[in-house]
Amino acid sequence: MSNFNFHECELTKTEDVYTLKNINTTIGFVRFNNIGEVEYIFVNPLFRKRGVAKKLLKLVKEKTGNKIIFQEPISPLGTKLLKSLEKWN
Repeated sequence: MSNFNFHECELTKTEDVYTLKNINTTIGFVRFNNIGEVEYIFVNPLFRKRGVAKKLLKLVKEKTGNKIIFQEPISPLGTKLLKSLEKWN
């Protein structure tokens, strides 16, 4: 699948959650703490494999001083994502 056009989305930022939405739905969100530990990340199945998770994690890195700590995944998809991002962090 092709990369996602982020310019057509709205990014909502709070202190510990970034949410990416379009006019119809939530595309994805990431919850993290101030030391850069990712507590939860979700990407809508319709938008997976388009760089959404990487974009959200890049925002976390920028916010927390270029560090990300992944908690132990709670699902098979989380494990798969973590393996795909091991070299990225």
